[in-house]
Amino acid sequence: MYTPLPAITKRKPLAIVLLLLASLTMVFITEDSNRRAAVLLQTLSATAENRLHLNDLTKAVLDAESGQRGYLLTGNGDYLTPYDAALKKIDVTFAKLDGAYSSEPGSAKLLKKLHALTETKLSELAITVQMQKEGKRQTGRDFTLSGIGHEYMEAIRTTGAELLAVETLRLEANLREVSDVLLFSRMGVALLTALSLLLVLLNMRQHLAFKAEQERHHVAMQAEQEHLQSEVIRRTLQLVELNDHLQTAREDERHRIARDLHDELGALLTAAKLDVARIKSRLGTTVPDALERINHLIVTLNAGIAMKRRIIEDLWPSALSNLGLVPTLEILAREFAKTASIPVHCTLEPVQLSAHAQLVVYRLVQEATTNTAKYAKASNVWLNLNSSNGRVELTVRDDGVGFDANKIGSKAHGLLGMRFRVEAESGSLELVSNPGQGTLVRAQLPESATESA
Repeated sequence: MYTPLPAITKRKPLAIVLLLLASLTMVFITEDSNRRAAVLLQTLSATAENRLHLNDLTKAVLDAESGQRGYLLTGNGDYLTPYDAALKKIDVTFAKLDGAYSSEPGSAKLLKKLHALTETKLSELAITVQMQKEGKRQTGRDFTLSGIGHEYMEAIRTTGAELLAVETLRLEANLREVSDVLLFSRMGVALLTALSLLLVLLNMRQHLAFKAEQERHHVAMQAEQEHLQSEVIRRTLQLVELNDHLQTAREDERHRIARDLHDELGALLTAAKLDVARIKSRLGTTVPDALERINHLIVTLNAGIAMKRRIIEDLWPSALSNLGLVPTLEILAREFAKTASIPVHCTLEPVQLSAHAQLVVYRLVQEATTNTAKYAKASNVWLNLNSSNGRVELTVRDDGVGFDANKIGSKAHGLLGMRFRVEAESGSLELVSNPGQGTLVRAQLPESATESA
């Protein structure tokens, strides 16, 4: 650690007065700038959060409308899951916006209007969903195609844009105030510089000693900087190792839960099914009503067993250890194609990877296809796995809408998680995408000495 420069002990009375004045000025400027900067930072943060909440609100309404239309078009109840999630997100977002705008009459009035428009839009969505549930499919579609929902959606966008414009004006005002604070700070620095120069002129006899001490100070600063850089590198490595540990612990926990579900819940469901079968055989056809309920119970138990299997496979792909990587990826591709209605073209070659690396490849494909189903709007997906020159290469490509890969935010946790997993196996991950040109995820991993089962 370096030590500060020694204070000048012998001064003329004028030098002492100037030193005290410089110190007081420095304290005043520092405290005032810190106070104003803290207030501005809070205001800028609140403005940024409000803009994010407004964007989240519009997106949630669009998600709800997408889920409703998917349910109307297909009759598949799975589309109600994103629909219900969007409704919850809308309530949470409005709660945050209400708190933010409660003390701003102008914004509160626009927010009240946005409340009303959103409630009307959600009511329209709820009506069509209820019609679909009641079997009035064509009526629900006709109601949706009437154009009423589009008008409310445009009104919601317009009102949201007005609130964003208010936030933009507030942001510009805050930025101007930041500029004023910086100007004030520069003026203070200039004043302190002038006073410092005057002190230097009044203490020329100590100039040489001061220069030598300054040089020592500079060397100490460089040593401290090198120490901090090495500490940053060390902490970064620790974080990478911690992330790898957490991922491993997460997979172990998922494996344990899957095993418990398979052993305990599977045994319970199987025993229940056997008991019902015995009861059914004893009843015969003597009690038709009871027999009908037992048949319904058997169907319910079969559905529960199937759901248990799906949950177990999501938690831990048993096919990976039983069949190997290539058959497991083929099964994953078929299930994705069936669920998302997107053809998957597979070109998979046997490769040599450790069991942990195979799980990384499986999770990578799982994450990539999930993102494709959610965001890509793709018509086809290509899945390739091969090895060359001691490297295993996996690519997942779609022909969807794509996005700007250079503008991925820090909240893209799925992509960051994939990158950490691949790099933990001494591999590399590349993401290539442009608007309108689809998305390509390419991972390369080193081959292991022998292929794990």
